[in-house]
Amino acid sequence: MGLFVSLPFSSCRSRVNMDSVVDISKTEFISISVQDPRLHKIDLWHTYVDYEICIHTNSMCFRKKTSYVRRRYSDFVWLRQCLEQNALILDLPKLPPWNPFFSLKNSHQVIQRMKGLQEFLEIVLHTPLLLSDSRLHLFLQSDLSLKKIAKCALGKTRYTVAEAIQRSSSGCLSPVDKASCDSDCESSSSSSGLGLSIDTPSQHSTRPFFQSSDRHL
Repeated sequence: MGLFVSLPFSSCRSRVNMDSVVDISKTEFISISVQDPRLHKIDLWHTYVDYEICIHTNSMCFRKKTSYVRRRYSDFVWLRQCLEQNALILDLPKLPPWNPFFSLKNSHQVIQRMKGLQEFLEIVLHTPLLLSDSRLHLFLQSDLSLKKIAKCALGKTRYTVAEAIQRSSSGCLSPVDKASCDSDCESSSSSSGLGLSIDTPSQHSTRPFFQSSDRHL
């Protein structure tokens, strides 16, 4: 899953680029991809999809040069709101629109959402002012919950932003509140009438979203 595109940032947005390179300068780069959607089951009625954010970079702006974290759609909504508050003069990029009829069974919709989320991050990472926001770095390179990201950015945790990012890969800071109540269009109920329910193997389970039959999509 994913195409590698080594084009200038202005050209990449018009291409299918599930794995693309954002050129910061002639000597620095940030490779960002949103990939590997996985289906999670919270309980009998509610499921959601999260996505892996992969970063490879040599930029001095980032604590880690390679990182992998998983975030869901509502997490991106939270991030955009944070960036909007911190950069009022900027016209922030849009996220893929919230869709009340978003179907977990529709591979095309999931792929389109991944593309939109990646394009959002590409533009954000190409904006120097936004790169100064510590919440962005914690979102991209730590496994902290949104609540703890906010606290850490305000200096209200026993660890610093740098420590949270550096230690996340070793599992010292485990994810908390992953199954929080921040509902989004990926939560589903068989009684909603929206066609969003999906069968999963067991409660609190996780599995790759795309099955072998979907790989051609």
